Amino acid sequence: MASTPTVSANASDSWFEAAATAQIHAEQLQRVELFNGRAAMLGFVIGVLTEALTGQGILHQIGLATLLGPGGGLG
Repeated sequence: MASTPTVSANASDSWFEAAATAQIHAEQLQRVELFNGRAAMLGFVIGVLTEALTGQGILHQIGLATLLGPGGGLG
């Protein structure tokens, strides 16, 4: 009589838990990346609006105006 291999419940449970954990992690990562992209877009728009209102460029706003040199321009 041939013996048939048996799969323990623990092995199948651990595979299922690992697959579920990987799927949850992927979904959370997707949500975090979506939030980061939206926050970056919002920050850029706020910077452009502030530049339009104050006349100071984005580098001046964040304190990096010294990188522009004495003339204040890029070129």
